[in-house]
Amino acid sequence: MRFLILCLALVLAAPLAAQTETRTPSHCIALANDIDGATYIHRASYDADLPPETVRIHYIAHASFLIRTPGGLNMVTDFTGFVGNVPMIPDVVTMNHAHETHWTAFPDPAIPNVLPGWGEFGAGIDHYLDLGEVLVRNVSTDIRSQFSGVETNGNSIFVFEVAGLCIGHLGHLHHEPNAEQYAAIGRLDVVMAAVDGGMTVDLPTMMRIVSRLRSSIVIPMHWFGDYTLDIFLEGMREQFQVVDVGGPVLDVSLDRLPSRPTIMVLRPQWLSEPAE
Repeated sequence: MRFLILCLALVLAAPLAAQTETRTPSHCIALANDIDGATYIHRASYDADLPPETVRIHYIAHASFLIRTPGGLNMVTDFTGFVGNVPMIPDVVTMNHAHETHWTAFPDPAIPNVLPGWGEFGAGIDHYLDLGEVLVRNVSTDIRSQFSGVETNGNSIFVFEVAGLCIGHLGHLHHEPNAEQYAAIGRLDVVMAAVDGGMTVDLPTMMRIVSRLRSSIVIPMHWFGDYTLDIFLEGMREQFQVVDVGGPVLDVSLDRLPSRPTIMVLRPQWLSEPAE
């Protein structure tokens, strides 16, 4: 009888344990030690299963990335309403409203978590979304308004803490963060940085920002052809190793971060179903 009661207790407890998502603590506010790197290219479908404690980053287009957790949560940055010809409803979307290629006024109502990077004009907004496996938070910065003025706190830098990693997306950043903003961002393992050379910040300013952040992996975004991208890469080669991944996908884990800060060039591609 005692044996039967014990078995029943274990059976009832299993579903409860499965429902409890835990998040490996990140070190956003602490400096991480360098760890030898490994191979990062992953050519499987965007929704293929991930190893434990591994995050998939897929560069979709412009400033939009899919960040997929090992537990299968899908988060899309600078969401425009279209990610490709796939039947996927993201679990989280973030947006910035500098211009229409960074947001949509009509996100699918089925998306459970829609996080705009702005609030009332000049007021900014605060997000702290804890989904167990991942924490999504933001740091407000200014953007240029429609008529070349300044909208205080109109942009958000979004930070995703998952699998022990801190992944940051700088959004449509229009100025170098101040000391308080740098402190709020913390230590980013991976950062997506706009390198267009003028629509956001000029290249010398972005180079200074990236150097200050000292992320293990920098992913250039918001570039219009290889010309400005190459200027950015050449300007950073003394401090950063440069790797052209040759595709849109990067799988990252805490134990495979490069020992030397590295710029990983991803080539954007809409999400699509794998070929039969």
